[in-house]
Amino acid sequence: MNDKTFGVIGVCGANGNLIARILKERGYNVIGTDLSDKNDCRFLKSLEGYDIEVFFGEAPDEFFEKSDYIVPPASLSKDAEIFKRINKPLFELSDIIKKIHANKPVFGITGTNGKTTTTTLLKKVAHDNNIVPCEHNLENMQGNAEYIPILQSKLNGDVAILEVGTFGVPGTIKRIVDNAEIESGLITNITPDHLNDLGSFIDYAHIKGEFIKQLNNKKLIVNGQDPTIMGLLREYEYDGELITFGIDETPQSVKAKQCVCGRKINVKEIISGSGYYFCKCGLTTPQVDYIATNIDLKNRTFDLHTPDEKLKVKMTIDGLHNVYNVVGVIIAAHEFLKLPYDKILKSISTFTGVDGRMEKVSNINGVDIYVDYAHNPAGVQTVLNEFKKLFGDITTVITVSSESGLSGDLEIFDNALEFSKYVIPASSSSQKIAKEKLAKNPDIKDKIFFEGIDNFEKKGTVGASEEEVREGIKKALTLDCNLIVAIGEAATKFKSCINTLS
Repeated sequence: MNDKTFGVIGVCGANGNLIARILKERGYNVIGTDLSDKNDCRFLKSLEGYDIEVFFGEAPDEFFEKSDYIVPPASLSKDAEIFKRINKPLFELSDIIKKIHANKPVFGITGTNGKTTTTTLLKKVAHDNNIVPCEHNLENMQGNAEYIPILQSKLNGDVAILEVGTFGVPGTIKRIVDNAEIESGLITNITPDHLNDLGSFIDYAHIKGEFIKQLNNKKLIVNGQDPTIMGLLREYEYDGELITFGIDETPQSVKAKQCVCGRKINVKEIISGSGYYFCKCGLTTPQVDYIATNIDLKNRTFDLHTPDEKLKVKMTIDGLHNVYNVVGVIIAAHEFLKLPYDKILKSISTFTGVDGRMEKVSNINGVDIYVDYAHNPAGVQTVLNEFKKLFGDITTVITVSSESGLSGDLEIFDNALEFSKYVIPASSSSQKIAKEKLAKNPDIKDKIFFEGIDNFEKKGTVGASEEEVREGIKKALTLDCNLIVAIGEAATKFKSCINTLS
């Protein structure tokens, strides 16, 4: 079939773009079409160098005449007008998944928090050691759910290192693990998220648990100090090769977390949702295989005790949560990439982090301004706790609209109050909560600053608008505090507006 031409409809979309590149890399002739004009083709840049002819706007007859097979978008109804013009065999998304294989080792990374940092760092370790991971190269697209990881695994590369998300949809992880041919993986943690549609934390935990079920009899690297992960492993009777990790650190607080058995247990938390635990069902913190000790956050160093030796680890990123992330990467690089520890540690020592994760974006009149993507309660608690430990007093600008609805928004606001000197609610969700809290407790009026809100209807999860982010930062700059942290998806999406304030 290598002399046949595949005509890909919707080549400016994520799936169409990836399919066109996969087919071209496998030696087939490929042409594409899209209703977008060239200037509006979102992912056109990733097609550069592929020698794929693209017809923009309405597909011309020439597109159909040149094609031996037509690849339609999976989302396009068979009743769509364009199907009336197709007189060639279809080669659909399901055919791509079924007939084209990854043909390389595939590693998956899932969890509620830390996926992106862990994935990015593991890829860096691979690159630094001349191992090329396949990349989706879809600009400004995280690409951790739907069909993107599946298609990404089929692109050229020595290995596939895939971030695996869910959007809280049952079956998503199962489909990704099976169709991307993931053979081993890592779970960072499981904390409450996406509860607005799912109803309960345990429902959400079982969605993440699909990763465990599908990788049974294979190799898993997990945070052994997370009772949810360990409870799911027991519930599913996981019998593959299990590697656990954790850190030796004084707990920050004691908080309740629901055990997979249904009981509430108290977790002596090192970071949100992870630490030391015991449940009457018998679940308790295990003696982990890899443990980080002597953690010096100021100098970003720690010792890592492996099953074979003790390592001295130097990081360039901040926070206890990143100690967990780095330990997971060290294990994955050693077990999956088969690299010696010295080469792994050298690469880790030069990793400066991921955009939007504890990212310093500006200094205005002596005030440092950071943004962080944290958008669920556990992520916000962990990040703000780390900022407070590292820098002291902080002003938090909340741009979040939680995926867990009102309960998530409320918990995020409470975390901001706990760890911040001042709180600026920038999103409508946080402003609504601020108004209600001030009405019940006027004593906190010197801690919360905003203009007020009259009408509110929760829509989506981006949270604040660009103007609201800008105004939130501007308000924060008037307060007596030398560090501002803007949290949420909107903060990272609109971070460039901050520079207009200097």
